[in-house]
Amino acid sequence: MGLFTAMQIGRSALVSSQVGIQVAGNNMANAATPGYTRQALFLSPNRGQVMGSFSLGRGVGIDAVERQIDEALQARLRRSMSDENSALAIDSVMNQLETVMGELSGNDLSSEMGSLFDTWSEATNLISSQSVVVQQADQFAQFVRDMRSDVGLIRGQIESQIDARVARADTLFSQVADLNRQITSAEAIGATANELRDQRGNALDELATMMDISVVEQEGGATDVLVGSIPVVLGTTNRGVGVTRESDGSTETTIVTLGSDGTPLDVTLGSIGGLLTARDGNIDATIDRIDTLTSQLIFEINKLHSTGTNLAGLTTTTGAFSVATADLSTALNNPQNTSFAGLPFAAKNGGFFVDIRNPATGASERVRIDVDLDGITDAGIPGFADDTSARDIADGLNAIDGLSASFDAAGRLQIDAQPGFEFSFSDDSSGALALLGVNTLFTGSSALDIGVREDVLDDPSLLMVGRFENGTLIENGTALGVSALRDQAVTGLGGISASRFWSDSVEAVASKASIARTNADAGQIVRQSLEAQRASLSGVSVDEESINLLNFQRQFQGAAQVISTADELLQTLISII
Repeated sequence: MGLFTAMQIGRSALVSSQVGIQVAGNNMANAATPGYTRQALFLSPNRGQVMGSFSLGRGVGIDAVERQIDEALQARLRRSMSDENSALAIDSVMNQLETVMGELSGNDLSSEMGSLFDTWSEATNLISSQSVVVQQADQFAQFVRDMRSDVGLIRGQIESQIDARVARADTLFSQVADLNRQITSAEAIGATANELRDQRGNALDELATMMDISVVEQEGGATDVLVGSIPVVLGTTNRGVGVTRESDGSTETTIVTLGSDGTPLDVTLGSIGGLLTARDGNIDATIDRIDTLTSQLIFEINKLHSTGTNLAGLTTTTGAFSVATADLSTALNNPQNTSFAGLPFAAKNGGFFVDIRNPATGASERVRIDVDLDGITDAGIPGFADDTSARDIADGLNAIDGLSASFDAAGRLQIDAQPGFEFSFSDDSSGALALLGVNTLFTGSSALDIGVREDVLDDPSLLMVGRFENGTLIENGTALGVSALRDQAVTGLGGISASRFWSDSVEAVASKASIARTNADAGQIVRQSLEAQRASLSGVSVDEESINLLNFQRQFQGAAQVISTADELLQTLISII
């Protein structure tokens, strides 16, 4: 009985050492395999045999071959991957944005805006000709459109990247669900599917680089994967992720959603979260500031230019803004007036003067056109019924002797002087002339469509440099007013000047870019530190595995010697019998 037991002990040692050699060899073979988790053999002594007052051992048993992994550490590592990739995505976008803005390069918006004001300033001394001012205005408009377009291209690239990464994330979620099915099937018999778990871990790690995920392991080996508080993978079911698009009429915005029902997902980290943050908080904010600056410059310069004049007054002018037929009789400030409601600037309660002259006789007349936009009816209640419409302004102009006004087929206000007369405008406290594009310099309402009036480009003499003030012609009055805008506080810009508004915008972008670089560097350091901790536990050390291999080799040799000795003794015993 004792010799047979000795042989069984040797056999258990042989089996365990063979498994140990296989485990060590497998670890060494995968030492350079990305995502491989070191496996360890766990042994325990078999239950002993009681003989009288003592117990004799019965060899060794194999408890498990398990992956060496700390799930809490792994969760922290995935979080650091999400943080780092979010910061890297933002940093990449900010680098592109800084390149497009190109501040301090001499080919930037600050320089172009400065040149625009400089030419107007030189025009006050009659140094710059009208054609030079018009050319600089056209160059400024082209530069702004190009910058706006370039920033828009960055936004379009971000949208494309979000699409591609969400599609990849959906594939990975499907892989996780499929691996859940394989793992639960394989582990139903009690074994641990180490290789399948490594594959699932790799898929989850890649997902963590794209979005912030939470992983919850269930009984049976399957894992649920959540984005925010919304489960995307439930066991073997992938609910999927996708994108939907919302449009405000000019810009499409991508939203990450749950594939099964379109529920928006709160993705804040990972490369997708970083792209969303960069798009919404940096690119869109910059586009908005470019548009705001441009729209306010358009309106402020146009308000001055519309009431400007030259030595020779106007005999005809056509408004640059088209009013829809349905809106002609609707108050300018009525929210239902679709022609004006979406503009970034608006007319206000006030009025303007029309100065009409007969150069031949020297006769002149000054008529005020009231613009009622107080939002109060004659009955004293809120409403727009009694407020001024575009047609009311045309009717007021028509009532002036020597003038006629009408709307052409495109809805533009056409004003003509009768033969022998000329006219000009002054003291427009309402901004209605600029709103309608009457005698303005710029067309458009934002950086998307800013331009210089075609007839002014064709005939720079239509540029208004002078203006009437208190009935007296100031030959450089409009030039003085426009050049003063450089440092003048503008209500639509938050009460600061155009140059200050843009310098603040540039500083904000530079600050965010610096923060993004710092966060990316910090994220890399944290991720590398956690990876080092993971490697110390889960990584393969070839030296350590070599020692394990030697130990199992010695164990195997010893077990073989035990079996050989027991067999020799058994043969001796048999020969005696």
